[in-house]
Amino acid sequence: MGCDGGTIPKRHELVKGPKKVEKVDKSAELAARWKYCALSQEKLRRPIVACDLGRFYNKDAVIEYLLDKSAERPNIEVATHIRGIKDVKELNLTDNPAWDGESNTKGDRYEALHRAMFICPVVGLEMNGKHKFSFLQTCGCVFSERAMKEVKTEICHKCGDPFQEGDLVVLNGTKEEMEKLTLRMEEKRAQAKAAKKSKKSKVSETVSKTEDTEAAGPSSSASSSAPSSTSSDPSKVAKPSSTTTTIGSKRSVQDMGDKSEIYKSLFTSHSSAKRSKDQISNWVTHTPYHF
Repeated sequence: MGCDGGTIPKRHELVKGPKKVEKVDKSAELAARWKYCALSQEKLRRPIVACDLGRFYNKDAVIEYLLDKSAERPNIEVATHIRGIKDVKELNLTDNPAWDGESNTKGDRYEALHRAMFICPVVGLEMNGKHKFSFLQTCGCVFSERAMKEVKTEICHKCGDPFQEGDLVVLNGTKEEMEKLTLRMEEKRAQAKAAKKSKKSKVSETVSKTEDTEAAGPSSSASSSAPSSTSSDPSKVAKPSSTTTTIGSKRSVQDMGDKSEIYKSLFTSHSSAKRSKDQISNWVTHTPYHF
């Protein structure tokens, strides 16, 4: 049974209490959200895109998902709201000059775990998850929340394109921010659908109006020409000119005065191409090689 050598057991050695809840490492969680693709779980590499909910994706992974939406693909629930390539926006990111790449350190030197690949072009904050970042749906440029608050403007700081407050999308936001973004995305899609329906109805109305005018055109022209013909003198009816008859009829090459005899002799209607009675034979063979 033990405890025969004068040892005194403690309570935690005899009584098994509840297991401690395992806590997720915050640095690992931030690295997974800001350094890896949300769909393929691979490292982010250019070109990088973001959806209306503020998640990072590799563009290659999104294209592969759109080509094959089978249920066997892992982590497919993250991209169910992506219907096409237009639902994502390619990001215009600013490289971090202090980023040397991920190196396999052996613990013999300092390793900056929160060093990020990209930074804010205005303030210089690293995009590592410690600070809020947003991107513009108009141009795809990425800025920190501090830069948008300090320098308030309606023009992009990087490319100069105009934008509105509704064009800002928070990257990797909280649950509340994600809910707001989903509502905004649904409203935006509903408005686009309604505008598309109204555009189709307007096109159909214009087509029907043109058809009505085309149908009413010949009848109106016929009715307008009828009184003019009755009012005019029947003896002064316009006769077809000789030029119209000559244009419609076929002219013979031999009747053309401006052509030479050498040119006219090229055609079978010339007198030299016609045979005389002596040249015409009164018998026919199976393979007639005669003239």
